[in-house]
Amino acid sequence: MSTFTLRALATALIGSLAGGVGTAALASSHREAPFITQSPKVDGTDFYLFRSYEPGRANFVTLIADYVPLQDAYGGPNYFSMDPNALYEIHIDNNGDAKEDLTFQFRFTNTNKDGKFNVGGKQVSIPLVINGGPIDSVNPAGLNVRETYAVTLVRGDRRGGQRAAVVNTDSGSAVFDKPVDNIGNKAIPNYAAYAAKHVYNINIPGCATPARMFVGQRKDPFVVNLGETFDLINIKAPATEFAANAERAARDDLDDKNVTAIALEVAAACLTGGADPVIGGWTTASLRQGRLLNPLPKGGPAAFEGGAWSQVSRLGMPLVNELVIGLKDKDHFNSSKPSADAQFATYVTNPTVPALVELLFGKAGAKAPTNFPRNDLVTAFLTGVKGLNQPAKVTPAEMLRLNTAVAPLAMGAQNRLGVIEGDNAGFPNGRRPGDDIVDITLRVAMGKLCMLNIGCAPADAPAGGLHFTDGAYLDDGAFGAAFPYLKTPIAGSPQQ
Repeated sequence: MSTFTLRALATALIGSLAGGVGTAALASSHREAPFITQSPKVDGTDFYLFRSYEPGRANFVTLIADYVPLQDAYGGPNYFSMDPNALYEIHIDNNGDAKEDLTFQFRFTNTNKDGKFNVGGKQVSIPLVINGGPIDSVNPAGLNVRETYAVTLVRGDRRGGQRAAVVNTDSGSAVFDKPVDNIGNKAIPNYAAYAAKHVYNINIPGCATPARMFVGQRKDPFVVNLGETFDLINIKAPATEFAANAERAARDDLDDKNVTAIALEVAAACLTGGADPVIGGWTTASLRQGRLLNPLPKGGPAAFEGGAWSQVSRLGMPLVNELVIGLKDKDHFNSSKPSADAQFATYVTNPTVPALVELLFGKAGAKAPTNFPRNDLVTAFLTGVKGLNQPAKVTPAEMLRLNTAVAPLAMGAQNRLGVIEGDNAGFPNGRRPGDDIVDITLRVAMGKLCMLNIGCAPADAPAGGLHFTDGAYLDDGAFGAAFPYLKTPIAGSPQQ
């Protein structure tokens, strides 16, 4: 490829990252495709799948699906409720055929209590989510908008399989309250305690062991140096030796953002199928195909929605739609199923990002791998690593894969670089909150797996030993040691 053509490729790729999909895209899956920027409430941002490392919970698997990116804590008055016209799903494949065997479906409902104040002898509806009372319990009187949700487990095909409701172990109810967002310390003096009252013990149909569930706002767990990444990857050149200062040289541009998390903790035995301990997982969100705007809502719905569900968001392995899938296919990928991923194979076997990295950092020794097809990336993204997290029978497809037989490591003992640094309980064997996905992905893209003789040989990766980093540091110290693991969201006030 000529230098001119390669520079054109670099320009086009940077354009797709920075301009074509909005001002913030490289954040696992924040605003990663053109269409999803128009529907932030159904934008899946991150997906985590890992053996629980909370003491006493090692026989459980935690699944966390984050949605609604780039939440400013002060973003009132409506804040960041989920879309009552959407379908949010977490899928599990437990036999390697790239089709869902278990699907957890979440539907949300917003109820306006229509709180009123007596103003001059007239009862007048208030304009805010909170009506002046304290917020310290589930569905308190001071909360003007109540957000609830229901969960259905589907066994088999997500559209035609066997369906049953998930219920509260303590009350038997199939309706759960979601905590209001962290509006501020005056309205909610102890948000952590308030949110903890929304951690539910649940009965999952067909599972003898009770599970746990939490849905609510959390501090955005993803860490990335966004601004400088978009500026032609304006980060420090990769080093041949470890340098702690380089890995902490840049800010986390999501440090002041929140997200909304759907978190489940389920007994591993309830997720696996047969004797194979490996499961695959991904998340989706869907909207109705038809929308009719109401020209005169007058207290009613602003739109009427109906028709079949249309999938608009999909997330399994992090950064795939951002850094692997071409711009023209990003919306297509979001609407697709893992079982049809053969259509995207070229993006994995002949990736563009290593060529871009070589163009920008070639003088520092960052030469792209030379093995085509990139069987190392096929292993990481499409099949799982043989002997680690590859199912006994596997259909190549993009999803997170977790070997539930690999014991978890306690908080403080985890390596932020996961498998490539000898921690087999970390990414790409599932994904924990403390796995530094950006650094891992940069190194794997540039051939780190070749150095481990996974899908290629060391000679295929001239830069496979370089310490690529975006400079935004992440490890398990940034997270909690217990379910739901993600930190308390940033409060809207006070801001000092």
